[in-house]
Amino acid sequence: MTDGAPKEFDLAKLLAERGAERYELHSRHLNHQLPRMLRTIGFDKVYERAEGAYFWDAEGNDYLDMLAGFGVMGLGRHHPVVRKALHDVLDASLADLTRFDCQPLPGLLAEKLLAHSPHLDRVFFGNSGTEAVETALKFARYATGKPRILYCAHAFHGLTTGSLSVNGEAGFRDGFAPLLPDTAIALGDLAALERELKKGDVAGFVVEPIQGKGVHESPPGFLRAAQELLRRHKALLIADEVQTGLGRTGDFYAYQHEEGVEPDLLCVAKALSGGYVPVGATLGKDWIFKRVYSSMDRVLVHSASFGSNAQAMAAGLAVLSVMEDQEIVANARRSGDLLRERLTALIGRYELLHDVRGRGLMIGIEFGRPSSLKLRSRWTMLQAARKGLFAQMVVVPLLQKHRILTQVSGDHLEVIKLIPPLIVGEREVERFVAAFTSVMDDAHSGGGLMWDFGKTLVKQAVANR
Repeated sequence: MTDGAPKEFDLAKLLAERGAERYELHSRHLNHQLPRMLRTIGFDKVYERAEGAYFWDAEGNDYLDMLAGFGVMGLGRHHPVVRKALHDVLDASLADLTRFDCQPLPGLLAEKLLAHSPHLDRVFFGNSGTEAVETALKFARYATGKPRILYCAHAFHGLTTGSLSVNGEAGFRDGFAPLLPDTAIALGDLAALERELKKGDVAGFVVEPIQGKGVHESPPGFLRAAQELLRRHKALLIADEVQTGLGRTGDFYAYQHEEGVEPDLLCVAKALSGGYVPVGATLGKDWIFKRVYSSMDRVLVHSASFGSNAQAMAAGLAVLSVMEDQEIVANARRSGDLLRERLTALIGRYELLHDVRGRGLMIGIEFGRPSSLKLRSRWTMLQAARKGLFAQMVVVPLLQKHRILTQVSGDHLEVIKLIPPLIVGEREVERFVAAFTSVMDDAHSGGGLMWDFGKTLVKQAVANR
């Protein structure tokens, strides 16, 4: 024990002294490939602050965020209502996480969520989207007494072992076997779904109404027809709305675009956090929860150490309050329709631009093989090195030249995914469309820095083989 008063922890001082080491610290102590990747594509920026849909660097330049932390920042960064709620809950000094009482905030947040999901009855709170999916998989297996889960090719449901077992992308699964013996079908393939259900061992079918990877929407009528098949075979429909839920697609949940669809289990996370405190939620029907928690002996058969913590619950309540008061879902629909309309109008103008799709503020921009000989030869060169390089060539100048942050929508895909904060409006739409038009003009000119950067990406791709 040292003499004198305890040393005060000064976060601002620590950041001032060590903040400039951020990339070196990651290289030494965390995932060393992350800073390497960021430097390769020119994304090794230093952002000083953020608010709403924007970042600022040390020189005061603003950057438009069209990524929203992979959808976490539904209300943008540092929303004042969520921020105040967190200050309030900390100042309240609640007796949180005693594990042997019933605090009011989890019940209040569950009540609010269920008001948007009237066919569901109960909620389990965890800490992330993958935990929400893990919960749904466990509950479906226990409630039905069957072992197998069906999922879709190219699906993404998380990276913990259970959710990885229903991940439709081999790149994430490779090297982590053995996984659970679950089965993939193609999105929209009702015949395959029925064929698997007839085997009698299927507990449920987990599906993203709109897949994050590539932004592929389930075909019209598919979810309703799948639900009917599942009920006939006493299996459950599990909707993964971790990314699509809470207004992202212009309705509160994406499955609501199709009339008559009522999932048995529903997973949400990301935007529910307000961008501050990790939280995930699994909503389900009463009979499922009562079967899992069938006696007092099973009261803790599924739980989470930090689940239902006061900070996460307060953030979630504040998020839902803002969404209702500020009509966030309607704004997502309106801004998304405008953005998709403006981008779709460019398809005939650029031969490299093949498709614009999605709903609300979840939009995929797909590139494809051009028709002109000069561009086709360059396209072929990129494809031979690594599929997905052209989309990366678009993402880089959007950031470097136009200060707009976007992402490629999955490995080996020529698709950019736009998932901005749900608060963006006409100003942000016009800024993105103008920047995107400029980048596409450069791409179709066949020269300039964009194609020079493409050569760098080709060399890097070849070196990584």
